[in-house]
Amino acid sequence: RRREAVAAEEEVDETPQEKKLRLAKQYLEELRQLGESRPAPVPRQGAVLGYSRAWGRVLGSPAHILLFLQVQPPDPARIRVLRGHQLPVTCLVISPDDKFIFSASKDGSLIKCKCLPGAVDSGKRLCVVPGGKKGSEERHLGHASHVLCMAISSDGKYLATGDRNKLIMIWDAATCKRLHIFTGHRDAVSGLSFRKGTHQLYSASHDRCVKVWDVAENAYVETLFGHQDVITGLDSLSRECCVTAGGRDGTVRLWKIPEESQLVFSGHQGSIDCIQLINEEHMVSGADDGSLALWGLTKKKPLALARQAHGEQDAQGLQQPYWISAVAALRSSDLLATGSHSGSVKLWKCGEGFRKLEHLLDIPLVGFVNSLKFSAAGDFLVAGIGQEHRLGRWWRIKEAKNSICIIPLKQKTRASSPEPPGSS
Repeated sequence: RRREAVAAEEEVDETPQEKKLRLAKQYLEELRQLGESRPAPVPRQGAVLGYSRAWGRVLGSPAHILLFLQVQPPDPARIRVLRGHQLPVTCLVISPDDKFIFSASKDGSLIKCKCLPGAVDSGKRLCVVPGGKKGSEERHLGHASHVLCMAISSDGKYLATGDRNKLIMIWDAATCKRLHIFTGHRDAVSGLSFRKGTHQLYSASHDRCVKVWDVAENAYVETLFGHQDVITGLDSLSRECCVTAGGRDGTVRLWKIPEESQLVFSGHQGSIDCIQLINEEHMVSGADDGSLALWGLTKKKPLALARQAHGEQDAQGLQQPYWISAVAALRSSDLLATGSHSGSVKLWKCGEGFRKLEHLLDIPLVGFVNSLKFSAAGDFLVAGIGQEHRLGRWWRIKEAKNSICIIPLKQKTRASSPEPPGSS
């Protein structure tokens, strides 16, 4: 007990870097003990192993991806289209167990539905929180303006939603009961993410700042400044940091929360509208100049850049690239998805140590793809579709349906070298 007390006192005085080193050593020791106590697992056909995520965190390198996903074109007849929102779908999340989809819209509504591709009751609505009229926030249960972003905690307990009216609402994900409202942003809330394994919430806004909240304690923690234009997207994983897309300031930023510092990345020519982490060391972003960028968190310029990733459109006699309006990454794999209003969702592979972007296939979808999410298992992709872009009304695609599309993904999986012990 005395030794534990001394160790506890030492932990209080340690720096963030010393804490990371201690946790890494502790994690390696746990892995060693686990390896001695039971044989190594044999990977199932079609399984997506999580080795790369664990080792990437410990070794500081994501080069330990053991499986590559070779996705086959989905059967269009198996794509499930779910209606319910009256106006364009702006954001969505999938529950950590892949059983539920939460979506939100410009009409202010929230919908929770079942998500079991192939099941008879897949798509069944379990909860609907309608949007209210402008100015009814005090009386109405839900949002009374466009909902722009949402996040779910990694234990599936809390759902967070952010709107144009500067509000962040916290919900019980199981019952859709509203628990709390955070105020403090001075403009639209445009990005939300829970730090993995915690109830710490990061929020980003058009007021150009990032805020940190403790959802379990209903508490504000701190505010971070740096972007020169509206922040359009935010993401985080396990580390105590988050990444943001800075719109027309042309930068992507990595915020180190304990150090209250930031790293600045640049490479897009247009407004950076969406961003997501692939693993603890890499991220992907999309811009309205049509470019898709793949980044390493140790390099300030993109490792790979796909220009006009969705091609060009004829806009009033001028050739303009299709905007990238949504990006998604299957965590700790090499698989990406991008959305625009070009008529398709595109799947990509990060090739050659995350230094190449290889186009795999197109999935036809009509409308603005405002949000994309892979299931945790990687067996389906969900797209939020609207007749308009989530941030404005520059164009309208009348033939589009404001809907959620569940896209099943067929996979062939092959082990890459090096293989884990006992693999077949």
